[in-house]
Amino acid sequence: MLVDDHAMVRHGMAMLINAEPDMEVFAEADDSGEAIAQLESEHHPDIVLVDLSLKTLSGLELIKSMHILIPALPVLVVSMHDETIYAERALRSGARGYVMKQEPGDVLVVAIREVLKGNYYLSDAMHTQLMDRFVTGNSGSAPLINSLTPSEFEVLHLIGSGHSSREIAKLLSRSIKTIEVHRANIRGKLLLKDGADLMRYAAHWITAEH
Repeated sequence: MLVDDHAMVRHGMAMLINAEPDMEVFAEADDSGEAIAQLESEHHPDIVLVDLSLKTLSGLELIKSMHILIPALPVLVVSMHDETIYAERALRSGARGYVMKQEPGDVLVVAIREVLKGNYYLSDAMHTQLMDRFVTGNSGSAPLINSLTPSEFEVLHLIGSGHSSREIAKLLSRSIKTIEVHRANIRGKLLLKDGADLMRYAAHWITAEH
């Protein structure tokens, strides 16, 4: 199953995958709600390919929701987002691999096959970075955004998508007070002086990542 809010991207990936003799795309979704509805049907996919930028909740939250519904479901993230920032978060959310959309089509096919075997798939550079971090215990000169918790990261994504605190609270099933605390923590960690700065940062960040 493909989950991406760009129809042309889904079409391109479907053509690539369907050209393989033993693979077929049988379901598509353009947002998290449609994806969950697909998974609640009788026929489950062997693997789900998920983009991180969707219309409502991010792909990270969708991955968590899918695993609540089907715990053993393999998920591969396919995204424009920088692997060095997002891959570890995706793995912690339950994904088994990460492929950037800039990669050639054959890389995507290899990644799908590896994940279906029960393995993890990352680029060689990202694998080396994670191993180095594990061995040395040193995060290096990681961007400030890496200091955000998963909840703060999700709130930043939704702010950048143009949602108000009230809308974010409803989407994440949290209180408005909790969302405001997250906003304050994000500003502190990203060294932003006020709410307007936060909105500008979030909008620029999410636009740059598309």
